[in-house]
Amino acid sequence: MTVTDTTPPREKDTPPHAQPHAPPHAQDEALQDRVDVWVFDLDNTLYPAECALFDQVDRNIGTYVADLLGKTPAEARAVQKDYLVRYGTTLNGLMTNHDVDPHDYLHAVHDIDFSPIPRDDRLRDALQRLDAPKIIFTNADRPYAEKVLDRLGIADQFDGIFDILDADLRPKPHSETYERFVTRHGVNPRKAVMVEDMACNLKPAHAMGMRTVWINTGSPWGRKGHDPDIIHTEISSLSAWLDTVVK
Repeated sequence: MTVTDTTPPREKDTPPHAQPHAPPHAQDEALQDRVDVWVFDLDNTLYPAECALFDQVDRNIGTYVADLLGKTPAEARAVQKDYLVRYGTTLNGLMTNHDVDPHDYLHAVHDIDFSPIPRDDRLRDALQRLDAPKIIFTNADRPYAEKVLDRLGIADQFDGIFDILDADLRPKPHSETYERFVTRHGVNPRKAVMVEDMACNLKPAHAMGMRTVWINTGSPWGRKGHDPDIIHTEISSLSAWLDTVVK
């Protein structure tokens, strides 16, 4: 199932089961010694894509548009798709044409059931063994990110969250958002690693000099913009890969 639009813009397919973990690159085993900052995407990166949170968010977006504009579900879906194409995200279209408050929108569409996310003690253990600071870089908003981290049991493992409001509502992969991110958190891109399930979101990171790690969830949307020249490491399990980095 293709998710038409999520928080700006996090439209992804709900992926099938991930493929078996790819063999780690030998150079990654000493990676920790060369990294000053670890940068992690949130959705479908820190938790399994099979949790399918986007199905819930997508339904909430449809409901929000229908209620706001007095449309039927089918009509609301058409508006949602139109705004996604014309403005890059549904939110941008709603702000431009209907003066929607982004805080109200983000609160409404992220009002979901987080119980599909399991606690991940293996991931927690691996994160604890990373020496450098760890920062979340997400197209979601902070309250949503905090709820995800709480469910995983890893909220205390991160030193910062850079969300869509910090990005001035310009989501990844807009290059200026990456510049804003590194400035806000004092990141030297050449000593940073970025882990992300959306291949297209790694292109600006690579251009800045970051080491890039792509989580291949098997999703066609996640593969969109895939270019092996800008991906240093491809994995299918974050915890398994981190175990090779910090062992």
